[in-house]
Amino acid sequence: MTIRVLLADDQTLLRATFRMLIEATPEMEVVGEAADGEEAVALTRAHQPDVVLMDIRMPGTNGLAATAAICADPELAATRVLILTTFETDEYVAEALRAGASGFLGKDVSADGLLDGIRTVAAGEALLSPTATRALIARFLTTDEPKAGTAGLDLLSALTAREREVMALAAEGKSNSEIADQLVVSVFTVRTHIQRALTKLHARDRAQLVVIAYQTGLVRPPPREVTEPG
Repeated sequence: MTIRVLLADDQTLLRATFRMLIEATPEMEVVGEAADGEEAVALTRAHQPDVVLMDIRMPGTNGLAATAAICADPELAATRVLILTTFETDEYVAEALRAGASGFLGKDVSADGLLDGIRTVAAGEALLSPTATRALIARFLTTDEPKAGTAGLDLLSALTAREREVMALAAEGKSNSEIADQLVVSVFTVRTHIQRALTKLHARDRAQLVVIAYQTGLVRPPPREVTEPG
């Protein structure tokens, strides 16, 4: 099965580089190129790619706004957005995930890392690059008070105890194999629980599942370190 990719970056040279890299990979093809966020949304609606490789800083409509528009469109529910940017800051990671992005990589990623990221996002299992994981997710995906209480409990009530447990471990940044080892079950069983949780919570993918886990209070962010004045 061919993974269809749309490129959205305002730098022509970078788009050309990404195109050459992707099209040299047998199971991938580039279906379009956009130079700004507005064009990215329009071309995504026209081509309905599997993955949009999205830059954040572009003229006019930026990548975050374009990501939000794509992820909010029911007709594009099968399209995943992979943010690729030089600005791999905490705030951008949080905003990208809130907007609905399925993955986030810095532009210093290797060629193999980029291709693996596209494959992972296309499979619905993407999260973040190594520099933007676990503690960062916990710290920046939530406000000071998660949306727990009755609303959070109602949302999670559809899940079984095991599905909540697996979802919580995924939200802590653990891979399927790590979860399987911890719970002494098969990776297939973990995938099944993740898929059921996605279906019951109407989540697009694993990244959105993580967002829900923190927003509902299923997983709590670790306490922030307080630096004593010198």
